[in-house]
Amino acid sequence: MKRSILILTALCAVAALCRPQRAEAQVLPNAYFNIDWQIGIPVSNDFADKASGWGANLEGGYFLTEAITIGGFLNYQTNFGEVGRQTLVLPSGNALTTSQKHSVFQLPFGVAARYNWLQGAICRPYAGLKVGASWAEFASYYSIYKQSTDNWGFYLSPEVGVSIFPRRDLRFGIHAAFYYAYATNSGDLLTYSIDNLNSFGFRIGVSF
Repeated sequence: MKRSILILTALCAVAALCRPQRAEAQVLPNAYFNIDWQIGIPVSNDFADKASGWGANLEGGYFLTEAITIGGFLNYQTNFGEVGRQTLVLPSGNALTTSQKHSVFQLPFGVAARYNWLQGAICRPYAGLKVGASWAEFASYYSIYKQSTDNWGFYLSPEVGVSIFPRRDLRFGIHAAFYYAYATNSGDLLTYSIDNLNSFGFRIGVSF
């Protein structure tokens, strides 16, 4: 959780440094940037199955044409789970009786592409696709102990969203998006086996 707080603090600092720019005076007139708070809901994941708002998304890109953008993204998401007191028979043959708190931390990054509609309007919808790599850590906390494993995987995430600019002469507005994410990260921890990570969720933040 400390790692999530540090990353979220860094993203907020970036947002604070980004002042609204008038469209005609923007340093990168053909670029866009989004900084979002992210809510992630796991699918088919019994290890950490709780919806969580411990997430954030940073994305930027360049308009190749009026409709098509290409750029990059970095986001993170932490989800949690709880297991009541039970006895686990470990692969070593030893038995462990305890309650547990689980977490899955994901850090995907890569290329983001969009198809945009209604450029110049107040509401500008788009459909996008993110493709890249994802680092994930699976952790179990019990008593004063932590056991974890981590690995790299492939990441794929389609999304639909909209950027809303209340003033057309001021390139600063609201961004919102729905997304689905699939990552090939897998791992074995204690008696648990995690095979791929699937989730969907919502992002809301600022666009400039």
